[in-house]
Amino acid sequence: MSSTPSPTTTDEISWVLTPLLELPGVLHAVIATGDGLVEGASAGLGRASAERVAAMTATVHAAARAFTTAFTDTEQPRLAQTVVESEQGFAIVVPAGENTSLAVFTTPDAQLGNVAYQMQVQVAALGRALASPARRQGVSARS
Repeated sequence: MSSTPSPTTTDEISWVLTPLLELPGVLHAVIATGDGLVEGASAGLGRASAERVAAMTATVHAAARAFTTAFTDTEQPRLAQTVVESEQGFAIVVPAGENTSLAVFTTPDAQLGNVAYQMQVQVAALGRALASPARRQGVSARS
């Protein structure tokens, strides 16, 4: 067993989390499926914690949608973001495409506007990357 902890971020999506984790005050980030599975997580978050965060991200997102529906009678409202504030900081969840969410946890003094903006930038970049056809290794660009 290696003494160096391995990051839980998958190589395919680590680039989405990196700019967020470089922002002042951002402590952790997770990409979660709608059913609460981890698609990627910051290296500083252990696997068990990442799995709990992914499950809670799906739950919070579903609850926010139900809460909005209760107030507006709008079925399937589109959420822009869900923010939870505590003494420890802010948890922010944004939709990140079909059946996926991006969640970050920040310190209490983080610049939320900057964090929210960068989350949207990364979600857009992820959407463009996922919409691009996959390249197969060993196949030349000129077929």
